[in-house]
Amino acid sequence: MLRSRILPCLLVHKKGLVKTVNFKDPKYVGDPINAVKIFNEKEVDELMVLDIDASVEGRGPDFELIRNLAVECRMPFCYGGGVTTVEQAKQIINLGAEKVALSSAAIQNINLLKEIGIAVGVQSVVVVLDVKKKAFLGGYELYIHNGKKSTGIKLKDFVQQLNKIGVGEIVVNSIDCDGKMQGYDLSLIDLVREATDVPMTVLGGAGSYEDLKSVVSKYKIIGVAAGSLFVFKGKYKAVLISYPNIQEKKEILGIK
Repeated sequence: MLRSRILPCLLVHKKGLVKTVNFKDPKYVGDPINAVKIFNEKEVDELMVLDIDASVEGRGPDFELIRNLAVECRMPFCYGGGVTTVEQAKQIINLGAEKVALSSAAIQNINLLKEIGIAVGVQSVVVVLDVKKKAFLGGYELYIHNGKKSTGIKLKDFVQQLNKIGVGEIVVNSIDCDGKMQGYDLSLIDLVREATDVPMTVLGGAGSYEDLKSVVSKYKIIGVAAGSLFVFKGKYKAVLISYPNIQEKKEILGIK
């Protein structure tokens, strides 16, 4: 049965864990494996790990990192970064990841999603859509290569194509809100929710547990993901990994 989930999103850059603002100026915040160990103790619902270098550098997934993550993770995790073939996706799942995420490759070849779904199961296929608000495109435009390259593709048009292909989950990532910690873009969520009933996770902008709670309360079954919220503490953004405790999680997810 589907339920709302709270997901830390870890960005990997040059083998380290980083956090960005508007997809720029990555700030080193620690070692990915150490972060996973801490999140294990905090009993997180699910973990998302995105290698933000792979597509930009034109290389494949970091299988050594994936193997190490799988050994440490005591929670389901999704890995994305550099996936361009069915064989790569199969290897990621075989190493222990529950889900494999695609972004640039999916937008450049949407049929790849169907092929991977046949190979590993549709429920394990995640599409990460990095978007910027563009009024002249009727709302939002898709970007690839870690937000460095515009596509000219309307978000709504592509989401409707995903409906036809069939995927397990759509992650909508706001470049405009990334790292700002000023709340999610609700207009963006509205647009995607109206265009599809595929399970959805939102990323970009969470600055408080109240931000998570308001989105879950309004949209019900949805994944709420965050980076800065779970790795920074206070106005000076000291690095401190955190996650809602059991009671806080119940309040956010509306569980009695």
